[in-house]
Amino acid sequence: HTGDGNGNGNGNGEYNDEEDIDKNVNKAIELDVMKAAMRSSSSEDGTALNSILFHQGLHALVCHRLSHRLWNNGRTGLAYYIQSTVSRKYSTDIHPAAKIGRGVYLNAGSAGVVIGETAVIDHDVTVLQGVTLGGTGKERGDRHPKVRRGVILQQSCSVLGNIVIGEGAV
Repeated sequence: HTGDGNGNGNGNGEYNDEEDIDKNVNKAIELDVMKAAMRSSSSEDGTALNSILFHQGLHALVCHRLSHRLWNNGRTGLAYYIQSTVSRKYSTDIHPAAKIGRGVYLNAGSAGVVIGETAVIDHDVTVLQGVTLGGTGKERGDRHPKVRRGVILQQSCSVLGNIVIGEGAV
């Protein structure tokens, strides 16, 4: 995804919306709630209120947004504590440094989700149960996948290494 003048890229195909996310965390959470309400597979859960109260993936995502903000402000100990607590509670391990766009649907469920430190997830991405966005263990620095706008990561898929998943891929 290249830049569109709205902070959705830098024109070089690289995601650089982190500052926008941090400044508009309330908007990001609002869009995450809407996405959770729309994407919920249960007909009973199709409301924003039910998503806020019961959707574990949404809870994990909101907690990540808090830990990410703490991480960016140098409070790494507290950010790691939140990550560890969320990992135990929701089986979702998202490194506090991972960059996640707005309107993301995270279906944590019983099979956990793992998102590594240098992973980047653009706006309007769907992440289903059991997804791993990790490194190969052989690299240093920028070693995790970059997931572009509108991608759907199906159940139990593993994407390893510093690769780009193109816009709209399934």
